Amino acid sequence: AWRGLGAQILLAMVLGIAVGLLAPSVAIQCKILGDIFLRLIRTAIAPLVFLCVAAGIVSAGDFRRVGKLGLVALVYFELVSTLALGTGLVAGHLLGVGRGTTLPSAAPTAGASAAGLPGAGDFILNIFPDNFIGAFTRGDLLQVLVVALIFGAAILRLSRARRAPVERGLAVASDALFEFIHVIMALAPVGTFGAIAFAVASSGTAVLLSLAYLVLSFYAVTILFVVVVLGLVCAAAGLNIFRLLSFIREEIYLVLGTASSESALPRLLERLPQLGCSRQAVGLVLPTGYAFNLDGTSIFMTMSTVFLANAYNVPLSWEQELGIVAVMLLTSKGAATVSGGSFVVFAATVTTTGVLPIEGLPILFGIYRFLSIAVATTNVIGNSIAAVVTAKLCGEFVPPEGADAATAGP
Repeated sequence: AWRGLGAQILLAMVLGIAVGLLAPSVAIQCKILGDIFLRLIRTAIAPLVFLCVAAGIVSAGDFRRVGKLGLVALVYFELVSTLALGTGLVAGHLLGVGRGTTLPSAAPTAGASAAGLPGAGDFILNIFPDNFIGAFTRGDLLQVLVVALIFGAAILRLSRARRAPVERGLAVASDALFEFIHVIMALAPVGTFGAIAFAVASSGTAVLLSLAYLVLSFYAVTILFVVVVLGLVCAAAGLNIFRLLSFIREEIYLVLGTASSESALPRLLERLPQLGCSRQAVGLVLPTGYAFNLDGTSIFMTMSTVFLANAYNVPLSWEQELGIVAVMLLTSKGAATVSGGSFVVFAATVTTTGVLPIEGLPILFGIYRFLSIAVATTNVIGNSIAAVVTAKLCGEFVPPEGADAATAGP
């Protein structure tokens, strides 16, 4: 049983915790192991997304099929992301995160104003790359998606005879890249050990009670969101969420160990079609969800906003809270999927809104590593469910023979 990747990752997590507690000076140096693993994963993400999206469009064979999948997916993403932001905001107030915490008073960001908020125009403009290669070298997932969509659409304009060799080439390149990922995945337990050891050694007992309460509250809220909100979404689509989670459990273990949703993307692109989703649906919906459907990130951003407001005794009117949520609807899209990406986006949002004190950011960063595990895991579960539900809604889901019970409702 210990030969399985999931078991190895769990063992690596236990060893990492032990080293972090017993030999913190050694554990700090182990950070490089996790960083190397994530760097290797990142080398494959952009080309893999490009190939999967482009191949998915070409395999669809017509624009109407692609358009239906894309429209259903985008509507789903917006609805669920908004629910996630609202869940974090309401839960933060109900649980009183940050309340009673004694932190030195600080003024909001100087000079910030509503005029400094990221506008919709800037957000839309930054989706489009200024050159073909730049999107890949920067690792900008939104820009890679745009390039892949346009490239796939261009291939569909070719005659069927001229399109066939291109389609075969994309399929072979995708297979080769998946093998590349399999080689990297063999290093996952080593990367997990290094990342966990560093997290425990760098935070340890320095986490205050109020921050510990935030961590526990956040985990409780994300679990509740997955089981209740996403569970109801699955039930409405005729799926059993617990069976679906069991099907992708190894990918969940991987994310729990690395705190990076990016680490599971290559495996999910391969696994979900085995469940019954068409490769076209998975190749189009899953990578797009990594940019537009970050449920864990959304919950983290709104709960952290309430924490800072309570900790620094900054009263927020409901108009201000709705304004911040509106900004987060934009800034949470395209958040980096590597560990720390959600915190960077949250920090940028706090800085640009000028409502909350930026002095609280370093305090939150001290525990972010623990929060990021739940953030990344919720993101991955949310996007996996999005891909399966969208595939079912669009008639792109055919369970393999004998596997009907894998996700079917009770």
